[in-house]
Amino acid sequence: MKKTNLEQPPSPEDPGYVEELQAEVSDEFYSDPKIIEHYVLLQEIGVFRQVESLKKEIRSYHDLVSAGLDIINRTSLDAIMDAAVFRISDHFLPSFITFLWKPIQTRDEITIKSYQNYRPTDLGIRLHSITPFESFFRSHPQPVAYSLLAAELEDSDVLQILEKLKPEIIIPIVGGFGLYGIILMGHRMLGEDYTNEEILFIEQLMAFVTQAIMNYLNYQHSLRDVKTGLYNHGFFIHRLGEEIARTRRGGFSSSVIVMDVDKFKNFNDTYGHLAGDKVLETLAITLKQAVRGEDVPSRFGGEEFTVLLPESGNEGAWLASERLRNAVAGMRVPWNPPLPQVTISLGICSFDSREQLSADSIILRADAALYVSKQQGRNRSTIWNPGMGHVEG
Repeated sequence: MKKTNLEQPPSPEDPGYVEELQAEVSDEFYSDPKIIEHYVLLQEIGVFRQVESLKKEIRSYHDLVSAGLDIINRTSLDAIMDAAVFRISDHFLPSFITFLWKPIQTRDEITIKSYQNYRPTDLGIRLHSITPFESFFRSHPQPVAYSLLAAELEDSDVLQILEKLKPEIIIPIVGGFGLYGIILMGHRMLGEDYTNEEILFIEQLMAFVTQAIMNYLNYQHSLRDVKTGLYNHGFFIHRLGEEIARTRRGGFSSSVIVMDVDKFKNFNDTYGHLAGDKVLETLAITLKQAVRGEDVPSRFGGEEFTVLLPESGNEGAWLASERLRNAVAGMRVPWNPPLPQVTISLGICSFDSREQLSADSIILRADAALYVSKQQGRNRSTIWNPGMGHVEG
């Protein structure tokens, strides 16, 4: 909008005054004849400045809501963080933004993702727990200056790790189960310190970011086994049903592997249930590292696990099963005293559109093959075949 010179306000007597003023303004307020009639007076007492200030504030809230909806509608953590970084950097460019969160709320395992200049980067920090921050953020649930946290936790080992980044602002991700994670922001790349308006924008935007992250984590928690972090049995059955439908439409084969920890009872009886839990947790990490991104590793129950292998027939499933078996046979469970080597037995069942098998039938066949692996000495893979017994489809 064209700005009128405040020192030389237009006069209603000037030729073309009304036309020029109407061309200058675009909304209904400025076009009102009474406003035009008293333009000079209203300008002198600051009405127009106040109106422009309110309009700017409305635009700011509109941008905030637009950004918030963009963030909260994202369906993955990477997408949520990418959108948040883009929106923040669109207003001011921090030297870095780092997200730290607990993928599994009941454990201290921490995932870290950092950004510089809009791009993901590794800033070289490793953190095993955010528990030391929990009491602080119970009394400070909003974004705060990092110096305030540093003054409160000056002797913390965790703080010494974060100080390598030289953060300026720390933002909590707080939900119903406590502290889910934290977000760190570095100094501004351009300009001086963050202004009060920028701090307010960060606080308001991060309300959307933290809610989006909490929604995602809560959803993931509903799909995952608490002890191992693998998908739970309910989600596995749901995905198996989807995969059965896909094989019938697409004409390809997929497979299921059922596996069992060999002599798992000995770990509990000899070394205690905490040692048995550590075996399961370490096994779960090994399975996640050994499968493809599209595979679905899950805890079936107790010491039994399953993996859904989309678009993998007998040959591919056999190779996957042996890869899993060898990975477990080579893993070390951190425990004192050292535990015996962990091994697993596996059963495989492939399925396609020809037999029209149900989910239960596929699992029963894989279970029958697992039983054969156990009978033949354990620590081996077996593919189901009709000689192991007929299971109705």
